[in-house]
Amino acid sequence: MSSVIAQTRFSVLDRSRAREGHDAAEALRDTVGLARELEELGFHRFWVSEHHGVPGVAGSAPTVLAAAVAAATRRIRVGTGGVMLPNHQPFVVAEQFGVLESLFPGRIDMGLGRSVGFTDGVRRALGRDKDVADDFAGQLDELLGWFRGTSPTRAHARPAEGLTVPPFVLAMGEGAAIAARAGLPMVIGDLRDREKMRRGIDHYRAAFRPSPWAREPYVVISGTVAVAATPEEARRLLLPEAWSMAYSRTHGTFPPLPPADEVEARTMTAKERGFYESGLTGHIAGTEDQVAHELETVLKETGAQELLVTTSTYDREGLVDSYRRLARIIAG
Repeated sequence: MSSVIAQTRFSVLDRSRAREGHDAAEALRDTVGLARELEELGFHRFWVSEHHGVPGVAGSAPTVLAAAVAAATRRIRVGTGGVMLPNHQPFVVAEQFGVLESLFPGRIDMGLGRSVGFTDGVRRALGRDKDVADDFAGQLDELLGWFRGTSPTRAHARPAEGLTVPPFVLAMGEGAAIAARAGLPMVIGDLRDREKMRRGIDHYRAAFRPSPWAREPYVVISGTVAVAATPEEARRLLLPEAWSMAYSRTHGTFPPLPPADEVEARTMTAKERGFYESGLTGHIAGTEDQVAHELETVLKETGAQELLVTTSTYDREGLVDSYRRLARIIAG
């Protein structure tokens, strides 16, 4: 194993992707089961995501799901990638993470994003407008203040106040600048646009201001990694997500994942085919030797301290096998 891989933490974000022919409850149980598998394989963190009103994603309540994951595991760190702060009152988010940290001390991470609902209908249901994300920096300051007991309201977030739950900023758009100003670790993706990712990382490091939460920059890069016995098998793991993404770009809704065989048999419009082919490029996919080489390259290019793997596919056995093979690469 290369020294750069040995020095890097490897973690996983699971989006609780729904699959054709399988209900949302099964997707959530799959997430909890995957966390157990990854703990045994030695991964550092396991994060869950927040999506509202999306047919293809079962994970709509990340702190609730994180509690289930933490209860089913013993050692692996558990968190959110992320709680979308503009959708919530910072006071309530602080309370939720305070409860999680109190129940599972020393294992909880607070990943925070600035996206709002995927559609106008979801935003109306959440009581949020698109422009609420413009004050993400202020919302972030307020949230962290509840942990430090510095709110001017004279209210106190119990049991969050006085606890330390590591915060991370999901850097989309200006997120890198916000993370740097706040002195927080940053999660940035994706691996498909490496030049843009490197620019964001460089800006973050240059503008970083030490804080009580982090004394120096901490970079987590995120993206899809698929490992299999052959390059062809690794590529097949990517097909369902690429098709679902292409469908969402052309129909405005994100569907459950179909089997790879069905994807290959489906007729697509030229526009869909373009999005689909684009969705298959830029990921790290291949055999163990190929993936090890790609990982070494991207880690050297970015100097990232951690890689957050975000792979989704229909084939659960193939997904677990991919993570087992990745764990072998990590272990050397």
